[in-house]
Amino acid sequence: MRAAAARGLRLFALNVVVLAAAWVVWDFTARAAHSSFFPSPASVARAFQEILAAGDVQGHQLWAHIGASLVRVFVGFAAAAVTGVALGMVLGLKRGVYDSTKSILEPMRFIPPIAWIPLAIVLLRGFSRYAFIIWIGAFFPILVGTMAGIQRVSPLLVEVSKAFGAKRPFIVLKVVTPGALPEIVAGMRIGLGVGWMCIVAAEMIGGEELGLGRLMMNYADLLRVDMVIVGMITIGIIGYATNELLLLLEQRLFAWRRAVKV
Repeated sequence: MRAAAARGLRLFALNVVVLAAAWVVWDFTARAAHSSFFPSPASVARAFQEILAAGDVQGHQLWAHIGASLVRVFVGFAAAAVTGVALGMVLGLKRGVYDSTKSILEPMRFIPPIAWIPLAIVLLRGFSRYAFIIWIGAFFPILVGTMAGIQRVSPLLVEVSKAFGAKRPFIVLKVVTPGALPEIVAGMRIGLGVGWMCIVAAEMIGGEELGLGRLMMNYADLLRVDMVIVGMITIGIIGYATNELLLLLEQRLFAWRRAVKV
């Protein structure tokens, strides 16, 4: 316990040092550039205080923008997790199904999620367009992670289960799924990151008043670069927090896994 606490304290101190160094470099560069389009950390901090105290140019609070983006990301990501894991299980277990559908799935996987935004704006309305963009962005990383996890399950475990008389549903639920979970969670982490990238782009183009992407676009039109950076930092903090939650879940579920050290 003491060793773990000491290691955690060292990591915290190291992160503080890195953040302080980044602050110094940023401040020095901003002073050297001496441009209103390259605000200093202090200017961005004041912009944070401004929007927290008075809201944005339309009177909306920062928390309202955060809440709108969070709901869109959560719904789209949840849909991607359900469909990505379900289809990934089918394609991973039934190679013939994958071989017969890869001519559609694989080309779609390489279409950038942002390329779907114009189509979503034309065909969908309101909340559904944002949920769709999140879904399409997060779906394929989760799908690929699920398929990869299933393919990495040891065939020996499956054969031993069959030798003891285990039925197919039992093998899928108790042998294959637990063995594939690490890759599934890894795919979810990647999908969540892609989802955040997609929602910001979609909100910038969409017509909704609320959302971090819309907040950044409004201030970009006003040449308020400090406020744009406020939006960027907010997205980074929220993305970091949600990723840490998934990491914590991964550590709890797979405590037997350890990082490779060379």
